[in-house]
This record gives sequence, C-alpha cells and structure tokens, in this order.
Amino acid sequence: MLILALSCPAKGASAAVLSDGDVLASFSAGDAMTGSELLLPMAEDALRSAGVAMTDVDLFAVTAGPGSFTGVRIGVALVKGLAFGRGAVCCGVSTLEALAENVLPLPGLICPVMDARRGELYAALFSSENGVLTRLLPDSALPASDLAARIARDYPGKPVMLVGDGVHVAAPAFREAGVELAPLPDVLLPHSAISCGRVALRAAKAGGAVDADALAPVYLRESQAETTRRFGGK
Repeated sequence: MLILALSCPAKGASAAVLSDGDVLASFSAGDAMTGSELLLPMAEDALRSAGVAMTDVDLFAVTAGPGSFTGVRIGVALVKGLAFGRGAVCCGVSTLEALAENVLPLPGLICPVMDARRGELYAALFSSENGVLTRLLPDSALPASDLAARIARDYPGKPVMLVGDGVHVAAPAFREAGVELAPLPDVLLPHSAISCGRVALRAAKAGGAVDADALAPVYLRESQAETTRRFGGK
C-alpha cells in the first residue's frame, strides 16, 4: 500500500511517502510561520523523490488533531482535496498516537503531550511492549497537574517517556507528582509524517480508512474565537 502522509498540527510541517511501513521519502520544515504553506510542495517533493505520482497513492493520511486549530484544518483540508475524485481513501489519525509512534520500539509507558495553551495539555497515555502500542488513556485536554497526578496514582513507580511539544509544560508537573521521566533524544519529540503514515496503515488494515467526504478534524475543545462568540465577545 502506497501512503502519502502529512502532518501539520503544531509548529512546522512534514510529509512522507511510505510503501506499507517502509519510508520511501520524507521532508520536514520547522518554521512555524511557513510550515503549513510548505505542506503541499513538500508532499510533491516527497512523491517526486520516491519516484511515484499522486495518482499512485492508495491511502492519504493526516494528523487530524488535536493540535493547532489552523494547522489541523490546513492538513485535513489538503488531504481531502488531494484524495477527492482519485478513488483513494483517507485516514485521519490522532496526533497524540502518532507522537507515541515516534518511540514505539522502546518498551514502557509513553505519554504524548502537546501544549494546548490556557494552562492545559492535549495528552494521552500508551503502553509499548514488543513493538505494539496499547492505549491506556483517551485523547484529552487537561491541566498538566491533573495528568501527572493520575499517572502517579494509576502507575506508581513506573518511568514515563514524554514526547511532543508540551514536554516543557508537563515535565515540571510530573516531577512534582513524583513521576520518574525516562530521557529521550530531542529528535524523537516532534510530530512526524512518518509516524502518521505508520499509524494510518494499521488503522486502514483494521478497516478505519474513509472517503474524503468523511474525513474530519478532531479539536477536543472549541477555539478561542468560538469561545468569544459564544459569550458575546466578552
């Protein structure tokens, strides 16, 4: 299965072409101001580098949230546009599950965290064993202290691998709660189209692929603009 995977849920963006789980080509941009603008050119470059065409793609994958409202919208809209009319299917994957995929070969507890602003994190929890991810907590938006307290209570004495752009927010709360943190190299922390593609492949094999019309973003909470409108601009 040929997969074109895109990821733009936070700072920067990335695109990758995979044949099943094997990476044929990948590109990334770390500039928060230009990452979303470069998403389509990076996708085209990745396809060209892999020696395949857009019409060869069997599955279009995207990190569908949570994350930046603008980034998630851009990624999902682009994938919907690319897949529409081509007879290919789509798969929107959890950004948090894709982050956990970054460190899948390492055994233990993996806690992907993203800075959700307003004093909160987007977070989940997975267990990694023998190359298999098992979800332990659903994707949620919650304060770092609440997340740390829950993990300290439910998984006492177990080290946790933090991954994602919310590590700087989560780490102090985890240490205060007495949760041991397993060190990870910085290269494994950001979101990745490669991980997105591998999660999408598993989902597609399990029957989780959809057509372009059914692909939708997952925000977990309303945007600040929506909150302002709901309260009459106050």
